[in-house]
Amino acid sequence: MNSVPNKQLVYVVEDSLSSGALYCSYLEQAGYSTQHFTNGHSALLGVKEQMPDVVLQDVCLPDISGLEVLSFINRQENPAPVVIITANSSIDVAVDAMRLGGFDFIEKPFSKDRLLTSIASAVDQHQADIATVPTAVQGTPSTSKIITGVSEYFVGDSLAMSTVFRLLDSAAKSKASVFVTGESGTGKEVCAFSLHKASARHDGPFIAINCAAIPADLFESEIFGHEKGAFSGAVSQRKGAAEMAAGGTLFLDELCEMDLNLQAKLLRFLQTGTFSRVGGQTVLHSDIRIVCATNRDPAREVGEGRFREDLYYRLNVIPVQLPPLRERGADIMLLAEHFLAEKTKANDKHFRGFTPEVKSMIMQHDWPGNIRELQNVIENVVVINDGELVSVEMMPSLAPVLSKAPAKPAAVVLSNSVPSFGSVSSPTGAGMQGIRPLWIVEKEAIEYAIEQCGDNIPLAAACLGVSASTIYRKKKSWDSGGEG
Repeated sequence: MNSVPNKQLVYVVEDSLSSGALYCSYLEQAGYSTQHFTNGHSALLGVKEQMPDVVLQDVCLPDISGLEVLSFINRQENPAPVVIITANSSIDVAVDAMRLGGFDFIEKPFSKDRLLTSIASAVDQHQADIATVPTAVQGTPSTSKIITGVSEYFVGDSLAMSTVFRLLDSAAKSKASVFVTGESGTGKEVCAFSLHKASARHDGPFIAINCAAIPADLFESEIFGHEKGAFSGAVSQRKGAAEMAAGGTLFLDELCEMDLNLQAKLLRFLQTGTFSRVGGQTVLHSDIRIVCATNRDPAREVGEGRFREDLYYRLNVIPVQLPPLRERGADIMLLAEHFLAEKTKANDKHFRGFTPEVKSMIMQHDWPGNIRELQNVIENVVVINDGELVSVEMMPSLAPVLSKAPAKPAAVVLSNSVPSFGSVSSPTGAGMQGIRPLWIVEKEAIEYAIEQCGDNIPLAAACLGVSASTIYRKKKSWDSGGEG
C-alpha cells in the first residue's frame, strides 16, 4: 500500500499474513497509511527508502531478529518510534527491545483500541522529536514547542548524575515503563516529573500516587475510581488516578507497598489498557505512561513473595538508580546554595552564602535523609535566622551546641588538658613507658570529640577534620575487637 498525503505512514512488520492484514485494516480505518512487511530484510529496505512515522514490529521474524531491525532504525537520522508486538512467551525479548530504544510493547492478543492508542502515542512522540531538530536542518522555522532535557529539573553535574541524565533523556523518547529506585529523599518524584515534561506527553496530566499513604481497602478506588454506591461512603462517582492521567503520566511512588491483589489488577491494566471502576461494569480505556518508584530492593521483594514477578518485569523495562546525596560530591554544596537562594527569596531574607565552617559541616554530613533532609535544614535556618552568611550557630540540627565542640580537638590527646585515660603497657618492653599505641590514642581522641559534641558524630567528624563515614567505620571495627 502506498502512502497517502497528509496521513501518517505506519510500517507493519509481521510474518503472519492474516495478522498483518488485520493490523493494517485497523490502522487504515483510523486514518493511517500502512505498508506490510513479512520479514526483516524487506523492512530494512523499506526504512532505507522512506522513514515512516511509526513501525509496528513483531519481535519474532523468519529471517533476522526483530532487535536487528530496531537497532537499524535507531541508527538512522530522525528514526521512527518502534512499537513492539510480542507473545507472552517472548516477554523477556520485548523488554530487551525496549531497553534498546523501543517505544512501547503490546502483548498478543491485543484489542484494536490498545493498538491504536499505542500508535497514536508513538506518532506524537515522533512529531515531538522532529520539533527538536535545529531549524537550519529542517529548512523552515519551527513553531513547535522544543522539548528540553531532563537535567533542567535537577541541580548538580556530578558523574553519578550525568549517567542518570543520559538514561532519562533516552527513556523520555519512549513510552516504556520506568522503575526508579533509590533511598528516601533522593528525588524520585522529580525524576518522574522530568521524564513526563521531556516526553511527548508534556501537555498531559502528571498524576502522582503514594502507595504507602493509601489504606489497603481504598487503594483500588484510588487507582481505578468507583461508581456511586459501590461501597459505604461512595456518595458519588469518582474518577481514579488511571483515568485522570489519560494522555499523560501516572507516577506510583513506594510501589512495593501495593497489595498483591491490586498488583494483579494493575498488571492486567498495563497489558490491555482497560479497567473498570469499583462497582461498575463499563470497560474504560486510558492511555498512560507508568513511572514507578521504591526505596526498597524490588528484586528482593519479588524473591520474598511480596511483589509479583510478572509485574516486576513489566514495569522494570528501564531501571533508574538514583544515587544517595553523600555520593554526589560537589553537588551537595550546589544543592545547598540553590536551596538557600530559593528559601531566602521566598522568606524575604538576606542570606548570600555559608561560612567556611558550615560548608565543611555540610560536605562531611552523611545526609541520611538525602536531598529532602538538606532542603529542610536550609529552610529551617532561613526561617528562624537572618544575615549575610549562614554560621554554625544557625545550624542546630547539625551542631546541637557550638560551645560544646572543642576548639582544637586534634591537639586534645597531646595536651595535659585531656582527662586521664589510664596507663597502657608499651608493646616494646621496658624503657618505653608513656608511649601508647596510636590506635588507642586515636580512639580516645574520637570518643572525646563525640562526647564534647553531644554525641553528634557528624559534628565531631567536622571538628576532627575527617568524614563521618570514617568515624562510623572505626567504631564498627572497635566494637568487633579490631584496632580501627
